[in-house]
Amino acid sequence: MISSVWNHEHGRVFHGNRGTRLAGPALQLILFAITALLAVGFVGFAARAQSPSPQRDDQSAGGPPMQLAELAGPNNTTPPLTITLQDAIERARKNDAQFLAIVSDKQSARESRVQARDAILPSVSYTSQALLTQGNGGRTSVGRFVTNDGVHVYRSWGVVHEDLSPNNYMGTAYHRAAAEEAIASARAEIAKRGLTVVVTKLYYALADSQRKYATAQEALETAKHFYDITQDAERQGQAAHSDVLQAVIQYEQQKQAFQDATLAMESARLNLAVLIFPILNENFSVVDDLDAPAALPQFSEAERMAGRENPDLRLAMEALRTANLDVVAAKGAFLPAFFVDGDYGIEANDFALHSINVEKPDAGVLPNLGYFVTVGVNVPVWDWGTLRSKLHQSELKREQARAELSQAQRQLLSNLYGSYNEATVAKAEVEESRRTADLAAESLRLINLRYTAGASSALEVVTAENTLTQARNAYDDAQVRYRVALATLQTVTGSF
Repeated sequence: MISSVWNHEHGRVFHGNRGTRLAGPALQLILFAITALLAVGFVGFAARAQSPSPQRDDQSAGGPPMQLAELAGPNNTTPPLTITLQDAIERARKNDAQFLAIVSDKQSARESRVQARDAILPSVSYTSQALLTQGNGGRTSVGRFVTNDGVHVYRSWGVVHEDLSPNNYMGTAYHRAAAEEAIASARAEIAKRGLTVVVTKLYYALADSQRKYATAQEALETAKHFYDITQDAERQGQAAHSDVLQAVIQYEQQKQAFQDATLAMESARLNLAVLIFPILNENFSVVDDLDAPAALPQFSEAERMAGRENPDLRLAMEALRTANLDVVAAKGAFLPAFFVDGDYGIEANDFALHSINVEKPDAGVLPNLGYFVTVGVNVPVWDWGTLRSKLHQSELKREQARAELSQAQRQLLSNLYGSYNEATVAKAEVEESRRTADLAAESLRLINLRYTAGASSALEVVTAENTLTQARNAYDDAQVRYRVALATLQTVTGSF
């Protein structure tokens, strides 16, 4: 590497001077006061850093204590909070640690882009120094150190610096930071859509469990009613004891099923509460909108939205863009780098704007203020092939990014077809399971009439009751499946 530096000086910035001090004592006093304050502040900071930090009595070293909100129960007078699906999604975005970490990465990438932009612009700084060296007993006007042309040397500079490296004047660093921000934004969008699917599953799992709880409760009441009917019929001699036994078995089984449905509902409530509340809270209810119509767009519209709004495809495209910029940066490393420093201020033996030069006292009072400019260039000459190796490395990564983009495009089509087919089948299943549940309800009604008339057995009644419970549960599951399929499809297409 070859370096070349050109300095241009103006004024009396560097010279040995002594004599009248027009503003020296006051400025020296200010400088010494600032130095003393900085020293005292540093000592205080070091003392605070070494002293142990006190801990509160109600907070351990690991963090704040665990808090539990008031749970729902028979003695809880607080009205439950009503949560819609959109409310649950918004709450999860504010409380899910994994999603918040990805959003934080997106914000950090934005700051990195701002820093890359600022790195292209000139920087301005100020420095002030006092070099107080040991003299030679007054026999000479300079100190004992070669670099100082006097016992007292004062520097007070304003500096403008501009780094014109290839990454700066070609703009590759800034454009790469912008691409990294786009990648972080795409990842945040992927996480956002994924979290929506998770919340949708938990939300409708709770709504489904509430429906199954109601179905199990109704089945338990129906089994209890049939048990009472068989007992009355046996006392009147109109039913065999085997019918009573069949009714008892059915009643006990439905009682167990009701307990299982209660447990499943509370478990589903806890799973959703962990995700949407900062403090665990069970005192809430969800809005059951499974019967509300949910439209499925045409495939052509879904395909158009997927090509325009898919974050996975955008992520792969920005990754290829980053790889291309890395190749440009690797090629730019072969180019020369420039830098410019402009300094304006004083470097004199008196901390003053004007003084008398000891070498030429006849010249009178001269100004101390002046400037000097440093312009340099660094040209890479020989580095044993390191730069060329980095160029080959970046080209290999670019080829890999191209392959990943091609696979992302194929995977997008696969996910689109798979998700849309799943939603289509789930939608048809909702209609079929609804008709099946209606038929099962009608079948139970007719068999109960036949049993009352003595034309059906107790086993047929029990079978019809179980069939109705299964059909209703299947209908509820089909509705949940369709809603989750729509949410999964929207991870590919975006909201519709």
